[in-house]
Amino acid sequence: MLALAALWLQDVIVPYSMPFWGLFDNQLDLDVYRAGAQTVLDGKKLYDVKLLGQMDYTYAPISIPFFIPFALMSFDEARIVWSVGILVALYLVIMLSFRSLGRPPSWRLRTIAVSLVAIVMLLEPVRTTIWYGQINVFLMLLILVDLTRDDDSRLRGVGTGLAAGIKMTPLIFGLYLVIVGRWRAVAGLAAGFVGSIVLGFVIMPKAALKFWTARIFDSNRVGSPQSVGNQSLRGWLANITDTDTPSTTIWLVLVLAASGIGMYAAYLAHHRGNELLALTMVGMTGCAVSPMSWGHHWVWFVPLTVIGVDLLLRADTSTRRRLLVAAGLVAMLLAAFSWRTHYDHAIWFVLRSVPDGYMIGLFFKTGIGWLQWFTIFPYGPIFAVSAVATIIVYRPVRVGPDTPERSGVGGRR
Repeated sequence: MLALAALWLQDVIVPYSMPFWGLFDNQLDLDVYRAGAQTVLDGKKLYDVKLLGQMDYTYAPISIPFFIPFALMSFDEARIVWSVGILVALYLVIMLSFRSLGRPPSWRLRTIAVSLVAIVMLLEPVRTTIWYGQINVFLMLLILVDLTRDDDSRLRGVGTGLAAGIKMTPLIFGLYLVIVGRWRAVAGLAAGFVGSIVLGFVIMPKAALKFWTARIFDSNRVGSPQSVGNQSLRGWLANITDTDTPSTTIWLVLVLAASGIGMYAAYLAHHRGNELLALTMVGMTGCAVSPMSWGHHWVWFVPLTVIGVDLLLRADTSTRRRLLVAAGLVAMLLAAFSWRTHYDHAIWFVLRSVPDGYMIGLFFKTGIGWLQWFTIFPYGPIFAVSAVATIIVYRPVRVGPDTPERSGVGGRR
């Protein structure tokens, strides 16, 4: 019933049949991926041309082989395959998350997972991922498959290295692996990352040289810091101070603080056996400290949702804790919900003029001035509360003069 209600509510936010603004009726970023692949097939310089008239290609050369099959399809065919792929990836992320939490697959669990796919589609990061045709869900799935495998796996870390070779932000998982002392996985990540760079030079030497020596340092190619929807600490600072050049010193202080709290929470969760929570905290930390994080980068809310649902389903969860978890899930849903802001006049949206606009996300709600510190960066508080709650639950507690003990619940059973 909740899944059906979620699908109905999705249609209320913006009707599925709404031209351009409907859930499956844009896929601009997928079109950019296709245009980048087509540029390479045509023998042109990938990082010197404007795709679709004004867009830059921002991923590393190793990504191009993955997009070539979509360039060979028509756009309508490509977006159907891509959208179905996102839905399947969401289902796999949810099932993998439950497995990491110690739940064996069953038909009941699969039914819950399908329902959760419909529910998490109401979150702005997921809805926008589908609407833009973004890649982040696939990268998250690759990282989770890679880093939730057994510690003795020789390939552990390689998939995350490949993800970092496509899009740099997964490199933060390397820092996490160092902190928790998973040196074999660190070596695997380094091998996957370096291997992806080398392979990029093999297949596209000139483009690879330009990307790794010049384009990688130009964060403005992704977007300006003050862009609405930049859900990073730098974006928050730029928007709260109304400038495109926020203080680097203040930003770095915020980055150090966020990295410290996020990584400490991940460290505690790891040592209590809750690897899924640890990886989720690392993923959210990466979004917070990155110079540019669009709302759709925060797809790590999906495993965070699974963690909450798992706690609610456990028989050994106390009533008090169940109420706190339920309240936390509701708060996260409200903060990350696909809130709609409708502009009933013509606007210019990226590449075209449209008669009206349906902007999605709480960060477009700027009417309450004293609350803008929150509304322009609602994902920051979700990250902060999640990190603090993890630290409180898993903090070391001494029960005797020489006996350290940790409190908390969760993790692989």
